[in-house]
Amino acid sequence: MLYYLFEYLEQQFQIPGASLFGFITFRAALAMILSLLISTIYGKRIIRFLQKKQMGETIRDLGLEGQSEKAGTPTMGGIIIILATLIPVLLLAKLENIYIILLIITTVWMGVIGFIDDYLKKFKQDKEGLKGRFKVLGQIGLGVIVGATLYFHNDVTIKEKVSVEQQQEIVAQEANVSPAKLFNNEEKSTKTTIPFVKGNEFDYADLITWISPGLEKYAWVVFILATIFIITAVSNGANLTDGIDGLAAGTSAIIVLTLGIFAFVSGHIVFSEYLNIMYIPRIEEITIYITAFVGALIGFLWYNTYPAQVFMGDTGSLTIGGIIAVIAIAVRKEWLIPVLCGIFLAENLSVVMQVSWFKYTKKKYGQGRRIFKMSPLHHHYQKSGYHESKIVTRFWIVGILLAILSIVTLKIR
Repeated sequence: MLYYLFEYLEQQFQIPGASLFGFITFRAALAMILSLLISTIYGKRIIRFLQKKQMGETIRDLGLEGQSEKAGTPTMGGIIIILATLIPVLLLAKLENIYIILLIITTVWMGVIGFIDDYLKKFKQDKEGLKGRFKVLGQIGLGVIVGATLYFHNDVTIKEKVSVEQQQEIVAQEANVSPAKLFNNEEKSTKTTIPFVKGNEFDYADLITWISPGLEKYAWVVFILATIFIITAVSNGANLTDGIDGLAAGTSAIIVLTLGIFAFVSGHIVFSEYLNIMYIPRIEEITIYITAFVGALIGFLWYNTYPAQVFMGDTGSLTIGGIIAVIAIAVRKEWLIPVLCGIFLAENLSVVMQVSWFKYTKKKYGQGRRIFKMSPLHHHYQKSGYHESKIVTRFWIVGILLAILSIVTLKIR
């Protein structure tokens, strides 16, 4: 809204400073500052409100050190993250941008699912909360919306560089070549990028066109199915990671900030040309959303680091995972998720391995055996005697290393 106001003031009255709102970097910085202020200043008021409404967490006895001390800590703190993200976005972003619209829908959609889950746990005294099948249906529904929009919407396009021969001809004709001339026209495409591969582009249509070229018209089915899988996997991974103070929020901030770098360079024609990566028109606008989201996560950490004054609950964790997945798909870096979201992957795999091995050994030997002392993975380290602050800090360090490795893929192929 402020973006449109200052755009009008600049066009009509040429007010000094109004043109700053036309710059992505200025609005991104302002969005982060605003989200930090909202989450830190108003976060305390939201926590008091949750305490007043008796939204304290009921802690199951898992035999973990310091566990009983957390009983009564307010949950549903994800509301802080959601509000601190959406308010700056609504004020500073171009709201007609399809990527911004999708991210707003994702935030509200997953936030509602998480809120219902937390509400049922607290007020309906249902320890399991929202049934797993309903969560999955919600994730599938979002996957269909996101996948269909990204496939069919006219504003979702890419620009690929012209061939080497054409580049040489253009350079020979002009001394100072504009980067825009080194790219083809915008086109609809299901292409994405694969890390560490020289020809690093992959087209989802290739998964079926090898059978028959005529099947290309059904590529949308493959793309939507892939989108559903990614959103479900990442949101569940974030949900499992939210088990000790500061772990999910801190890890997610690192991941999202890295995706912000990808979004900025992918939406900037000069950087795209220099890095020899796919240019995605209009994608740079989600940098506003990303910086607001990072600011909200960091502000939430003010109250969520050990000892936590508030838990994000499923309201926060499911929303965080959904947002990360949609951003990764939008910037066409979803194949980087196993690396960039390595913490989420490890948490997910630890649960799958633990449950599968327990069921297998119980069937074979009559008694279930475990791989880890406890799953998800962070609880294994707690059972091993590590303080949760040390676990969180070390997981953050690993997350930073994975983020650096992900950024390096821009040049290493």
